[in-house]
Amino acid sequence: MAFESNYVTFIGNLTDDPELRYTQGGTPVATIRLASNRRWNDRDGQQQEETTYLNVTCWRDMAENVAETLHKGDRAIAIGRLKVRSYENREGQTVWTTEIEADEIAPSLRWARANVNRTGGGGGGGGFSGGGSSAPPAAPLPPEDVPF
Repeated sequence: MAFESNYVTFIGNLTDDPELRYTQGGTPVATIRLASNRRWNDRDGQQQEETTYLNVTCWRDMAENVAETLHKGDRAIAIGRLKVRSYENREGQTVWTTEIEADEIAPSLRWARANVNRTGGGGGGGGFSGGGSSAPPAAPLPPEDVPF
């Protein structure tokens, strides 16, 4: 396996419940939005805060598991590839967005407990997935099969 240099880990709280959709081909895809706060004191000793929001996309079994397991306010850890894409909005303007295409999603156990229930499913995937292949397709989906 070649080293992937664009893998990121992002920890934050879900801003809403996961949104589960299906492509025209029937493939499940879930999107979650994570918010992460950073706090620091400036030179004058005043506390400052900055919030970073990031969308995370999960495919197949992982998408359905995320939709059933995580809820608004839950703290989660997302590991995956950073993706930058653009689309044209209703006003005809090009909008750029940065998101994570997830290989792993997990609840944070720093301030919570979780019960792990393994799911049945297809082969491997390895790591912490607990069954079923959760990796996105090797090649990009054809344009008619993209849910956004």
